[in-house]
Amino acid sequence: MAETVEKYSPMTPYQLPFPKEAQKEVVVPMAIPEDERVWVPQADNVSFRPLCLNASQGYWMNLLRVRKSGVLSRHRHPQGVHGMVLKGRWKYLEHEWTATEGSYVYEPPGETHTLYVPEDVEEMITYFQVNGVMFYCDPYGNYTGYEDVFTKIDMCRKHYTEVGLGADYVDQFIR
Repeated sequence: MAETVEKYSPMTPYQLPFPKEAQKEVVVPMAIPEDERVWVPQADNVSFRPLCLNASQGYWMNLLRVRKSGVLSRHRHPQGVHGMVLKGRWKYLEHEWTATEGSYVYEPPGETHTLYVPEDVEEMITYFQVNGVMFYCDPYGNYTGYEDVFTKIDMCRKHYTEVGLGADYVDQFIR
């Protein structure tokens, strides 16, 4: 007996229910926000804008914004990192290349580098997906601190409380 194939339009959405355990999507309509309060300060003239803070899998995606030149941080990644430069440019002191607007950068696990924004760059914005922990270190590899998705969430809660958006403002980015 032959199966009956029902004809449907390519515009017909998926018709079955999604698993009840499935998480909701994250949709950020204005990735580069007009409201300055959404940017979370990280250091002088350095801030980030959370996009997805995945506590269940230990990664985060954000926009990193730098509004001055100089050395930003020296750090090591035990897992891979992806980045795309949206504005400005930057480099790592340990490498010859420069990441310019439109550049995609993959940082392999174990990479240690020092992010530097050149003096003639007024503003740099880069989209990063950081997997796992980011360890800060001195030039000889001695650890001086770390960041992970949980420290990022804590930074967001504190900042959003201080600027009047409320501690739960960050919840929309947490998965």
